[in-house]
Amino acid sequence: MDTSKGLEQGFDELEAYIQALHEKQGALITVLHKAQTIFGYLPKDVQLFISEKLKLPVSKVYGVVQFYSFFTMIPKGKHRIAVCMGTACYVKGAEKVLEQFKKLLGIHEGETTVDGQFSLEALRCVGACGLAPVVVIDEQVYGKVSPKKVADMLSKHQQGGDET
Repeated sequence: MDTSKGLEQGFDELEAYIQALHEKQGALITVLHKAQTIFGYLPKDVQLFISEKLKLPVSKVYGVVQFYSFFTMIPKGKHRIAVCMGTACYVKGAEKVLEQFKKLLGIHEGETTVDGQFSLEALRCVGACGLAPVVVIDEQVYGKVSPKKVADMLSKHQQGGDET
């Protein structure tokens, strides 16, 4: 969400989600997950909002955000790239694929490009070992990826399309 109107809509959506919960006690992780889906990350204002709506100390909300690696306080790029580093992918060259993404994007794992287009992550296992090495961009899974395919994959996502 990059506009104040977008933020307002995001808060409205999150409030409606919280209001629809049958049980708010013990729903913190569920609400944080929904908030991260809406906003893409969990900035301070979102954590304060959740604290107020769930009637929890903000320190508890912040503590949960910090504890679970799934949650992030750093904005992610428009396109999220995840390179599987599980055993099968690693053996089949995932490290070289990851290095190529780093080289072409000019970022390291856990970072986002300056233009906000791409975020790069390394995952432990996607569960598609038969397709190794595997890369996931947004919701699209790419199998048998080689470093030579990386530039083409990035180009297609920069243009708004996706590779099939």
